[in-house]
Amino acid sequence: MSRIGKRPIPLPKNVTLTLDGQQVTVKGPKGQLSRVFPPEVNVVQEGEAIVVKRRDDSRPAKERHGLCRTLLANMVEGVSQGFTKKLEIQGVGYRAQLQGKTLVLSMGYSHPVEIVPPEGITLEIEDNQGKKVQQGTIVLVSGIDKELVGNTSARIRAVRPPEPYKGKGIRYMGEFVRRKVGKTGKK
Repeated sequence: MSRIGKRPIPLPKNVTLTLDGQQVTVKGPKGQLSRVFPPEVNVVQEGEAIVVKRRDDSRPAKERHGLCRTLLANMVEGVSQGFTKKLEIQGVGYRAQLQGKTLVLSMGYSHPVEIVPPEGITLEIEDNQGKKVQQGTIVLVSGIDKELVGNTSARIRAVRPPEPYKGKGIRYMGEFVRRKVGKTGKK
């Protein structure tokens, strides 16, 4: 039995769950998420908790049991609290600014890089004190879908990943970048 899969998911008071065969819809104060689960698992609501059970002990059912439980837990957390990722821009002249909903990154290229967020994702820029500004070096990616927040953050980071010599680039807040020693001069 999957240790993760057998743990029940507590359902907050302000979240409702709708089961329609393998289609599961979760509604909360932040929005609504829906997902179709594979036929190897069953989602059952037991009182104030959600339990993910597998149909049999076949290998595909065992593989998907913990995954489906985690996906459902992320859906419940997303519609009740939401997810946020912070990205930090380091480097002289590197900055981000918002033009409407579009994020415009000045990352040392010959052109500014524009990133349009997908539906359901909001982008904000903070300064070092945590105040919301139009132009700065800290980008907040937030939304209710954890997968979409992570993918959008990865797309932004991929514009200029941190390099190991000076550490310049876009990194996740708190990410450690292993530094390398540069070339030594002639002796």
